[in-house]
Amino acid sequence: MGSSGVFVTGGTGYIGRPLVAELLRRGHSVRALVRPGSGGRLPDGATAVTGDALRADTFAAQVLPSRTFVQLVGVAHPGPAKAAQFRTVDLASLRASVDAAVQAGIGHFVYLSVAQPAPAIMKAYAAVRAEGEAIVRQSGMRATFLRPWYVLGPGHRWPYLLVPAYFVFERLPGTRDAARRIGLVTRKQMVDALVRAVENPPEGVRVVEVPEIRRRDA
Repeated sequence: MGSSGVFVTGGTGYIGRPLVAELLRRGHSVRALVRPGSGGRLPDGATAVTGDALRADTFAAQVLPSRTFVQLVGVAHPGPAKAAQFRTVDLASLRASVDAAVQAGIGHFVYLSVAQPAPAIMKAYAAVRAEGEAIVRQSGMRATFLRPWYVLGPGHRWPYLLVPAYFVFERLPGTRDAARRIGLVTRKQMVDALVRAVENPPEGVRVVEVPEIRRRDA
């Protein structure tokens, strides 16, 4: 598809900033929700929308003229000890974003979810993301859910130690499917998958899991 308007929450974050930069490079116009005083962290060319990610009324009127909404807000470095924050930040911001997107008549909602089912240690995180997916489905919007497990990149490199184990598990019949579902992806792979989602909206609801996130365009 051609260039279009994209509204991004979490646009100054670990995945959001390179995503905004890539969307701009590809000719899309980007509006990004930021906290007061954080607009300078956005790549040049993006339009900063100052507001509170937990309150739709602070930014809903500024979503248009975007036609795609990308939801990236979430607690940094999620872990079992942050279960309460998953509901007060991740889920609350998702509800606000869905409300704002519906009010704006958004045509395609892109949600960064997580691999399902996830290992037991991250049960609370996976449950909140699954609830978020359900809220988006109930809205009636066309949607894409991307389900990575861990996104490797600057400051997020310790799972490289697990690569040899993944190599083995992906080749054993009994563990192959689980290892692929919760496989590691790079930040570039994640950004590329988000761009593909933006540029190729589905007719209904589409789920993109790790093997597809990893794929390369021909």
